[in-house]
Amino acid sequence: MMNRREVIKNVALMLGGAFSAPTLMAMDNWENATKPNASGVAFSLTETQQKIVAEIAELIIPKTDTVGAKDVGVPAFIEMMLKDCYKAPEHQSFMEGLASMEKVKFLELNTDERRGVLKLLEQETKKITSKTSPFWRLIKELTLLGYFTSEAGLKSSFEYVQIPGKLELIKLKPNQKAYAY
Repeated sequence: MMNRREVIKNVALMLGGAFSAPTLMAMDNWENATKPNASGVAFSLTETQQKIVAEIAELIIPKTDTVGAKDVGVPAFIEMMLKDCYKAPEHQSFMEGLASMEKVKFLELNTDERRGVLKLLEQETKKITSKTSPFWRLIKELTLLGYFTSEAGLKSSFEYVQIPGKLELIKLKPNQKAYAY
């Protein structure tokens, strides 16, 4: 019987380059939970920051005819992963990103304005070449990881085939779920 940690590690390995090096290293070091950072303070988010994370995650994977990021607990997953698996440089990067979202009053913007802010943030992130993952990359990766390792996220996105039979190339119909074996 595999536990959630093993599943997450295996999903990350299957997706290969879909996750950044800091995220893969964080998952590898999961068992050795991160201690408080250099200032002696453990990573934590304020209520406002938690709301920003929730709204961004929901914009990345919105609720449609399937569950959204908030429905499967992605915001809490993101905070837990950052706290337990990442080190001070990623904490700092993430907090700086949240500070910039607070500065533009992200929670007061309408949906189209929020999308515009995130598109701009994504464009700026593509220009960054540092070893530390920038805020946008961290929140996007952790949103995807949290969603696709949740039972509801998997069930809403993939069709489970218990006994797959022979391997064959199947052309999917529009809106048909991919198969997961």
